[in-house]
Amino acid sequence: MKKIYVLILAAIFTISITKAQWQQTNGPLGGNIKSFAISGSNIFAGTYGGGVFLSTNNGMSWNAVNNGLTNTTVRALAVIGTNIFAGTNGGVFLSTNNGTNWTAVNNGLTDTNVYSFAVIGTNLFAGTVGMGGGVFLSTNNGSSWTAVNNGITLTSSYVYSLAVSGSNIFAGTEGGVYISTNNGANWTAVNNGLIDSTNGIYSLVIRDTNLFAATYGGGVFLSTNNGINWTAVNNGLTNPNIVSLAISDTNLFAGTQGGGVFLSTNNGASWTSVNNGLTDSILSSLIVSGTNIFAGTYGGVFLSDINNINWTVMNNGLLTTNVLSLVVDEANLFAGTDCGVFLSDNNGTNWTAVNNGLTNNIVFSFAVSDTNLFAGTEGGVFLSNNNGINWISMNNGLFVNPNISSFAVSGTNLFVGTTHGVFLSTNNGINWTAVNNGLTNTWIQSLAVFDTNLFAGTWGDGVFLSTNNGTNWTAVNNGLTNQYMEVLASKGNIIFAGTEGGGVYLTANNGINWTSINNGITCTEITSFAVSNAILFAGTYGGGVFLSTNNGINWINVNNGLINTKINSLAVDDTYLYAGTSGNGVWKRPLSEIIGIKENSLNCNISIYPNPTSDNLTIETNSTKEQKLEILNLIGQTVYTSAITKKAVVKTGAFAGGVYFIKLSTDKETVVKKFVKE
Repeated sequence: MKKIYVLILAAIFTISITKAQWQQTNGPLGGNIKSFAISGSNIFAGTYGGGVFLSTNNGMSWNAVNNGLTNTTVRALAVIGTNIFAGTNGGVFLSTNNGTNWTAVNNGLTDTNVYSFAVIGTNLFAGTVGMGGGVFLSTNNGSSWTAVNNGITLTSSYVYSLAVSGSNIFAGTEGGVYISTNNGANWTAVNNGLIDSTNGIYSLVIRDTNLFAATYGGGVFLSTNNGINWTAVNNGLTNPNIVSLAISDTNLFAGTQGGGVFLSTNNGASWTSVNNGLTDSILSSLIVSGTNIFAGTYGGVFLSDINNINWTVMNNGLLTTNVLSLVVDEANLFAGTDCGVFLSDNNGTNWTAVNNGLTNNIVFSFAVSDTNLFAGTEGGVFLSNNNGINWISMNNGLFVNPNISSFAVSGTNLFVGTTHGVFLSTNNGINWTAVNNGLTNTWIQSLAVFDTNLFAGTWGDGVFLSTNNGTNWTAVNNGLTNQYMEVLASKGNIIFAGTEGGGVYLTANNGINWTSINNGITCTEITSFAVSNAILFAGTYGGGVFLSTNNGINWINVNNGLINTKINSLAVDDTYLYAGTSGNGVWKRPLSEIIGIKENSLNCNISIYPNPTSDNLTIETNSTKEQKLEILNLIGQTVYTSAITKKAVVKTGAFAGGVYFIKLSTDKETVVKKFVKE
């Protein structure tokens, strides 16, 4: 696809060291909502990777309230008086001021994977998920915890849900339902008639003497005698994978994985799908607030009136999206998330969901070929030729649910890496053919192309090379001491490999030899690469973004202002470096700031035309004195030197395409102006 460059108008710069910061773009909005809690007029939402968000206006807008919250995967929330508790993958946190500040309260909590809470008076119960975990009790607002698991078997120590009825407390586990009548001192299994209980009881709710249990795979079960006996109540429930329940008067709501929300008004005897307006069918949580019901999905928050089910998305300010992939296509930036594809045509200032026809919302990868945009999802390949407005499934010849981790384009050949190996299409995805001969590991994480060489990075068996479009493969792992590949990238004849825990490796001879290049990298879980002229960027999961200007021999951290250092994806255009994070959307940073260029107020008139240029570049200045003229590339290397008095013409035909800087200097001042070579 022809590259479109942005014209830079009359900006004057001076080279210097800057302390510029990353900026969070305004999206993509939404994200995976794991839990809710209500305290007065405050609604709290716990997210996967984005921490806690607060709404004081019934979900119309949200604000992150995460100060002190060192683990941002919040699976459970609870309220006792003015105290808010957050159950995370890093234990329990307490806020006494509506989330403004959080403090870890984990003394005695030997399992910190907290999935559920229940409250009886001043007693707070926490359900954890881990061998030897189970249920913990705190009687002093989390200052100390005691394990209360007598009677809960080791295989049932994964406690996904808790519920309270009077003095009875129920625990939904991987091994079924347990009841305690003495504050958790003793537990008894109550599973008679409860099938599919070993897949996990993900939610429990109680109305009067009715106890409802949500199972994953078996639907909803009802007990009218405290769990002694259970009956399946699934008539009309077309999706049995229940992950959340909510109850209000005679209305019982069930949230499913993939089927949206169902409603029963007769204790589960019959169910009706209530999904009007619900554009994300993968539910995580439900909560009732007065006459309103909130649904937490993988794509954010939806709100409906209980008595007239019409869902409205309520994601304003909810910046908690897990951005798995990024790609720049001309002036458009696309973000692939765990809730679909988003488009920004103004460098992230605004984002729009573009998912029409995209039946699988977990988008791992992108590719651009001519006017075609391909999205690789958990469920296969989708094609759009109108900037994501519409998508078409292109899976003929692929396995079911192939998990498209990566793409590579070589001429008219399009390759995909999947959990079932490499597939080739020669007709823009209309048909696919497996090309796996010689691949001893078909779990493909990444692909890269250089000339006629195709490289495939596997999960556990390193890198394979094909010189004939995948017809045959050969392992090329000499020197590759870590063979769990996350990402591959090509920069000229150099191939870079990013690994899980082993950092970055380089080969300049098609994989005959690999060299570890990690000097300066403090986090060796490499998730992504981006290349901008002579600069190589590496994204890491937990260490942020690193930069190298010498092909990885040395790296420097460029994280100033980046509050989330769990980077899933990187992309670069002529102006910005973009980072897709785990739980905080897309961030951006100007390339000019990264390489140390900032605007100043020097009163010097320089004209450059045409800009962009393809051959002859004319430079004019109002100075009557001779000045030194230099042209620098994006990393500050001088590629041209001359002198100028008022006007000069530079032949740029031999310059590589990209961003350059005109530098004019005397003994008193230096000014710099940017131009683009097409």
